[in-house]
Amino acid sequence: MPVFNFLAGFIPNYGVIIIVLVLLVKLVLTPLTYRSYVSMAKMRVLQPELAEIKQKAGDDAAKAQQDQMKLYQQVGVSPLSGCIPVLLTMPILFAMFSFFPSSIELRQQPFLWANDLSTYDSVLNLAFAIPFYGSHVSLFAILMTLSSIAYAYYNNQLTTIEGPMKTLGYIMPVVFLFVMNSFPAGLSFYYFVSNLATIAQQLIIRRFVDEDKIKAVLEENRKNAGTRKKSKFQTRLEEAMKASEEVKKKK
Repeated sequence: MPVFNFLAGFIPNYGVIIIVLVLLVKLVLTPLTYRSYVSMAKMRVLQPELAEIKQKAGDDAAKAQQDQMKLYQQVGVSPLSGCIPVLLTMPILFAMFSFFPSSIELRQQPFLWANDLSTYDSVLNLAFAIPFYGSHVSLFAILMTLSSIAYAYYNNQLTTIEGPMKTLGYIMPVVFLFVMNSFPAGLSFYYFVSNLATIAQQLIIRRFVDEDKIKAVLEENRKNAGTRKKSKFQTRLEEAMKASEEVKKKK
């Protein structure tokens, strides 16, 4: 709120303030976004080897998981390193989710077709109410959904996620369309601009990440695997997997 109020002292239009707020948040989170992107790039480099491990293991999921963990240990990659930066950004997203519905400053503030950013924007009133959706159409909510689907498609090209999780990236934006249709237009607009800014940010980061260099570093790590100390996480994970395998053998 201090940042929002500071910007309001210089910018009279609250829609523009939201855009500037998105850019400031993205700028602050750039180091985390960069680390997450590099982690995904490492996983992409390893994808052929991971696919080969799955093929050799067949239906033995435990064997495939053990071999994958050995590979991660050899090349010095943590499969969770891409998730942690994303989790660290969640408090900001939740803060925005709480800020816009309760913000007095946004009341009666128009932007584009929205007459009031503190409530939903209605570009079309329906003759009947759709269950869980409402009797109006929020254009900002639709734009947010389309940008979320576009981001999911772009993100799927970068990650190695397969199966149901990949499909979930397209389903969740549609679910949120029903949720966000009656939420403040300012919140939907924030998420819409945020999605566009995230795609642009990753496109810029992509220009500075050389996957050939990453591959060379992973190969160097593989050569020095015997001299590198295991992390506590890797040690505990290996112990848990060995214990699980022993229980499976006893059964």
